[in-house]
Amino acid sequence: MPFETPNTGPATAGAAPTPSGFAPLRIPLFRDRWIASTISSVGTWMQDTAGTWFMTSLTTSPLLIALMQTAASLPVLILGLLAGATADIFDRRKLLIFWQAWMLGSVGVLAVLTFLGYVSPWTLLALTFMLNIGSAMNNPAWQAIVPELVPRELIPDTVSLNSASNNLARAVGPALGGFMVAAFKHIDTGAGSVFLLNAVSYAAVIWVLVNWKRIPLFKSTLPSERIAASIRSGLRYVRYSPELQSALVRTFTFTFFLSAIWALLAVVASHVLHQGALGYGILNGSLGVGALVGATTLPRIRRRFSADRIIVAATLYNVVTLLILAFAHIPWLIIVALIFSGFAWTSTLSTLNTSVQLAVPAWVQARALGTYLMTFQGGMALGSVLWGALAEHTSTPISLATAAAGLVITLPIVSRFHILQGPAPDHTPYQWKRPAPIPVPSMDSEPADDLDSAGPVRISIDYNIPAENYAEFTHAIHELRGVRLRDGAIRWGIYREATNPEHLNETFVMESWLDYLRSRERVTAADEAIRDRVRSLHRGPESPRTTHQIYAKEITHPNE
Repeated sequence: MPFETPNTGPATAGAAPTPSGFAPLRIPLFRDRWIASTISSVGTWMQDTAGTWFMTSLTTSPLLIALMQTAASLPVLILGLLAGATADIFDRRKLLIFWQAWMLGSVGVLAVLTFLGYVSPWTLLALTFMLNIGSAMNNPAWQAIVPELVPRELIPDTVSLNSASNNLARAVGPALGGFMVAAFKHIDTGAGSVFLLNAVSYAAVIWVLVNWKRIPLFKSTLPSERIAASIRSGLRYVRYSPELQSALVRTFTFTFFLSAIWALLAVVASHVLHQGALGYGILNGSLGVGALVGATTLPRIRRRFSADRIIVAATLYNVVTLLILAFAHIPWLIIVALIFSGFAWTSTLSTLNTSVQLAVPAWVQARALGTYLMTFQGGMALGSVLWGALAEHTSTPISLATAAAGLVITLPIVSRFHILQGPAPDHTPYQWKRPAPIPVPSMDSEPADDLDSAGPVRISIDYNIPAENYAEFTHAIHELRGVRLRDGAIRWGIYREATNPEHLNETFVMESWLDYLRSRERVTAADEAIRDRVRSLHRGPESPRTTHQIYAKEITHPNE
């Protein structure tokens, strides 16, 4: 069943969903961000092509060439969780400005060193890695601001438009990058010029961010989480969110095997087709053309086919593409195959990105996206190393054919992890009718407002469940278990009284009173619907009795 998006989210003037998929561009703030992002993405793809081709002039090693993809992907694998945590804790606008400036500086240094002739293969890899540290730290916050710019029902179309932006750049950028490198007599001059243009392109994004008057969707009244605690809570959410786990499994598998295309395309262009920088740019741009077509037509495709069918079809087609790259050394055939591969690539990843955005509430959105990007780039980085090493020790056709076989073998397994099924959960924050209880000072004179040290906290809820409701209750309460653990509980249990099986007790533990208050802020309308279902099965003259218990520390008397 296709995923249905509820009519929730910020009320933004002029935004109404239409079959065209271009409704988000009617919102001025999103449109400005989209244009600036497109300009920057063109520079990024020019850099990607020029940098990879520059590496082919510095070394003939397929492994070192493939490591350019690893240098672009590995920072996200290492920093994805940290990036998501910081984006959920700190002001996203300020973070984005800082990391855009970091990327501008990194590629600026690379441009200067390239013009001066001081770039070796390892220098190029190191500065590419530094540039992509900025990209890794920037991307979760960049994607997490989407719900702040458009209503929630427009998120699928917004994700498609963002993909169209990136893939428009992918269609134009590689060819422009290859053309600029080829236009100069010396490859280092051409590559340096591309690097310099990319540095300037970040200024467009910085300008939009500086002028953005941000209004956050979720603003806690409680002290911010520390970074380590924020990472733990993000991982805990992933652990107890089956929908998010399914998206991550499908993402890693798809990118791990498909990374062979990106990692070895320069090798195919140079060593197999005997093309120059412009030829490589055309091959890379062919992927972008197909991806752009896919991004602009995906809204209509998504309305006709389920997410699972889209991903399966895209996977099977890319098996064909890998085999064509491996064995059909005909330029026009490879170009056609790459165009359709780009279509399949963006159809899959836009669908997976949408599933992540719709699966989580605002308070954990950047951490979920950071985990998604970490999984995505982890698949790219690890796959690039494997396929590059395999090509170096055997041959490029064997490496590409092995990647194709891997896609076929794993498809029946990963197809069990379904994407975007059923109605989208309502992540509107729940408005509590009663305030949280206020703890009183303990007998050891501990301040009542010292919320960090007050804990662990045990919440105990007593239910009276008649025999006819018992089966339904156990099913509902175990569904509620996932909510408790996602929102901050470190332990959870449901127990029945040995002498009175109708008396059941739910117990869950928070690390501190502050974490308990945070868990109340994190409850969504969808979570409350599950809690209401559980409570509706209770029978008795009063509502289920809830008690809040704080760990009793041992009192020592040093003077005795």
